[in-house]
Amino acid sequence: MRPAAIAFVSAAVAVTAVAAYFAFLPESSGTIAFWILSAGPTLALAALGAAWANREDLLREWITPQWGDFTRGVFGAVLLYAVAWGFVRLVAPVGSPREIWLVSLYGEIGDPRSLHAHGLAIGATIAGAALAEEVLWRGVVTRLVAERVGSRTAWLWAAGLYALAYVPTAWSLKAASENGGGLNPMIPLAALGCGLLWGGMARIFGRLTPGILAHALFDWIVVMMFPLWGMGKGI
Repeated sequence: MRPAAIAFVSAAVAVTAVAAYFAFLPESSGTIAFWILSAGPTLALAALGAAWANREDLLREWITPQWGDFTRGVFGAVLLYAVAWGFVRLVAPVGSPREIWLVSLYGEIGDPRSLHAHGLAIGATIAGAALAEEVLWRGVVTRLVAERVGSRTAWLWAAGLYALAYVPTAWSLKAASENGGGLNPMIPLAALGCGLLWGGMARIFGRLTPGILAHALFDWIVVMMFPLWGMGKGI
């Protein structure tokens, strides 16, 4: 890898890690700071990456829609939601000591009534963040990592780096669940699983658009429509 490529990938991991840690601290719970920290740095990094990709004549190929993208995106989101639902029921079922992991996570996102009252803004934020994350991680980072490991396995390495960037949330969410549950691994595990699926989609289809749609729709489902914890409980 070129020194500039190493620097950009390292910055993507480090900046995301710091922002994610502070986003999921208890004091950011349900505030605008949560959304700014969650999406802002990624948008900035993605903008830099997109400028590079555009110069390399990659960006248009990545994000130009094609027939069938919507169906692929919906299928990817539904598949991911089914896997997430099963994982949560197995690892952190209601009534178990590990349920606090989900309680803390959804508590950080905010009161569902407030989220629905600002549905348009939340939807725009989710869509923008999904686009930025796919361009950054499944596009730019994967392409740069491929310079070192080759294109066949670069998407796997990118998924690992994506998960690594969210490891600090295990500590910030632990602070939110200090009465039990220990370190909270839900975000890093979710990042790994999601990164593998969206990276696989980019690898199979050769473009980012299906993964962008799957990413945005999945986030909308778990935040606004069918949360993995708390339906009927106020969160």
